[in-house]
Amino acid sequence: MQATVNFQVELQCRPEVVPFFDADTNTFSYVVRDPASTACAVVDSVLDIDYAAGRISTTSADRILDYIRQHGLSLEWIIETHVHADHLSAAPYLQDALGGKIGIGEHIVTVQETFGSVFNAGSDFARDGSQFDRLFADGDSYQVGSMTCHAMHTPGHTPACMVHVMGDAAFVGDTLFMPDGGTARADFPGGDARTLYRSIQRVLSLPGETRLFMCHDYMPNGRELEYETSVAAELADNIHVHTGISEDDFVRMREARDATLDMPRLILPSLQVNMRAGHLPAAEDNATVYLKLPINASYSYTGRTAERVGADNAR
Repeated sequence: MQATVNFQVELQCRPEVVPFFDADTNTFSYVVRDPASTACAVVDSVLDIDYAAGRISTTSADRILDYIRQHGLSLEWIIETHVHADHLSAAPYLQDALGGKIGIGEHIVTVQETFGSVFNAGSDFARDGSQFDRLFADGDSYQVGSMTCHAMHTPGHTPACMVHVMGDAAFVGDTLFMPDGGTARADFPGGDARTLYRSIQRVLSLPGETRLFMCHDYMPNGRELEYETSVAAELADNIHVHTGISEDDFVRMREARDATLDMPRLILPSLQVNMRAGHLPAAEDNATVYLKLPINASYSYTGRTAERVGADNAR
């Protein structure tokens, strides 16, 4: 399979990228500014949750909100690279405060269909992606100010994963990690190791100078936190997919590794919120919002049970 993309990376366009790290979930969010204007996008925001206490707060999102306001930026897009299983999205909170459109890949409808059933969401939960303002197809483009951005469908970790290329910067979601971290897991419902390998090859077919920004970093071997690398560095040094590793070798490694991984700590609340574009379920007749805990549920396309599906650290 030949790895190709249907757009040209604008290496001369270098957006300012400001990271915001949420230590509780090891998640990076980003403010991405058009170099020619005050327009910006936010990628993969985080809503804080104390799961044991049933408390939600906006500390992480407020750091982003404050930054945008303090720098006089105009928020045009709030991008979700996929339906995250390890943190809740703050997209509606940011949108209510600053405006902008919420976008995700068009295959969100597959995820909504699966987990709408798992959580018995009922007929009032739309499974058509209408909670989002834009559903991106592979190769779609959109504007952040004068900067043209491109969406790449990169399934494998989940069916709906997208990589977003903004100028010379690509936001890879959970597809890739830093070279010493390897790659994302592929045993979520609809995930597939072979598909993931092929998606990664598309990402690594971008120009070598393309900057890659991670969604997570788990600081392997005790090193300092990192969030940025390049296509060239991943090709040279990624422990799972460097040049010379075949598709079959990758699949054997990925499937064996995934078999050892545990459930994500926040997978159940995250999926219920993120499949709704970051909105909580509607309050019940006592004015309280509830998140569900399915017991012994099976929620994969292949019949594997929840006990074996998912993990926090996507490695």
